Amino acid sequence: MGLFKRNPFGHFLFLKKWLIRIFGLLSHRRYRGYNELSIEGSDIIKNLPDNNVLFVSNHQTYFADVTAMFHVFNASLSGRVDSIKNVGYIWQPKLNIYYVAAKETMNAGLIYRIMAYAGAVSVERTWRAKGEEVERKVNPDDTKNIGMALEDGWVITFPQGTTKPFKPIRKGTAHIIKQYKPIVIPIVIDGFRRSFDKKGIRIKKRGILQTMQVKEPLEIDYENESIEDIVNKLEYAIEQHSSFLKVIPSEAIKEMEELNKKREY
Repeated sequence: MGLFKRNPFGHFLFLKKWLIRIFGLLSHRRYRGYNELSIEGSDIIKNLPDNNVLFVSNHQTYFADVTAMFHVFNASLSGRVDSIKNVGYIWQPKLNIYYVAAKETMNAGLIYRIMAYAGAVSVERTWRAKGEEVERKVNPDDTKNIGMALEDGWVITFPQGTTKPFKPIRKGTAHIIKQYKPIVIPIVIDGFRRSFDKKGIRIKKRGILQTMQVKEPLEIDYENESIEDIVNKLEYAIEQHSSFLKVIPSEAIKEMEELNKKREY
């Protein structure tokens, strides 16, 4: 890899590799040490094509979720199935992994800008800005940038656009699926909101079992399925459809609501 080689967004790959290495080394014990990450289904990852893969997941923190996925993806590609034991896998990371993040968040400070260089595709929220409800049209450049990232590699997105559980799937993700026809891999995570603060930077509690389930690719008829059909399919795949509330104990729902009140800003 040339020292001055860049990705489609103009980021130097040499610098991106070192950022992923550093963040990987610093964060590893957060998932294997202070807390434990139980992984299921990561063998799927090593058989995926090099590009046009969209990972869709429920969301619990700003950064701990996606950092864990970087670990799991790279560990799987190096032959570690359902394990992130021995962080040596991060030395040669896959450099064309991207994640969709709110532009407002990624511009909030220097540390976020550095983390953005590691793979963020920043987009403007169409429904919320600076803590206030808004209504604005999708920025076509945002959709174009996600498409560019898919053309180059893998993209992680959180289609609810919020860390609050059981919120509606945003239709923008379904439009992207219809337009770019990626392989769609659902991921279901848990335990991260109990382990970390909302930003996913500070460890809030130790000894928590975090879980990540990587599911089989969704079967999608890109031409004939409607946006609503795809949204519904995504809700079930990442286990955020309202019907899942019926099988969650009332005590757990109450605990989630209390946590969400504390996260409001």
